Amino acid sequence: MSKIGKLPVAIPAGVTVTHKDGVVVVKGPKGELSQAVNDLVSIELKDGELCVSAKDDSKASNAAHGLYRVLVQNMVTGVTTGFTKTLVVTGVGYRAEVQGKHLVMNLGYSSDFIAVIPEGLTVAVDAQNKISVSGISKQLVGEFSAQIRKLRMPEPYKGKGIRYDSEIIRRKVGKTGVK
Repeated sequence: MSKIGKLPVAIPAGVTVTHKDGVVVVKGPKGELSQAVNDLVSIELKDGELCVSAKDDSKASNAAHGLYRVLVQNMVTGVTTGFTKTLVVTGVGYRAEVQGKHLVMNLGYSSDFIAVIPEGLTVAVDAQNKISVSGISKQLVGEFSAQIRKLRMPEPYKGKGIRYDSEIIRRKVGKTGVK
């Protein structure tokens, strides 16, 4: 049995959770999210808490037990507070700006990168080239942030590129002249 899956998901005031036909729908002040649930787990709503339990003791059922509990917890957190990831663009001449529904980035290549901002996400860029991606879906925020970072991964010699705000780049020493 999953240690994470045993914990109940607290449902705060203003959030409604419904479970019908294998789909969990969470509605809150920031929006609505839905997730299809596998037949290996059962979901019960009682006393302002949602409990996920495995149907049997199979390995697949135990794995799905913790997974779906965390997915529901992320949906509840998303519709109440939302998720945000911050990326830092470092390099001479590197810049990013939001133009309507597009994120336009100059990353040292001959042409600019234009990324279409997905529906449900908001992207903001401040003066210090910090890109802030926020939304209610943790998966969508993380996936879009990873796609942006992949355009110009941080390199270890000068530290140029796009990195997460909390990421630490291990710097390498460059070549030294031999005397």
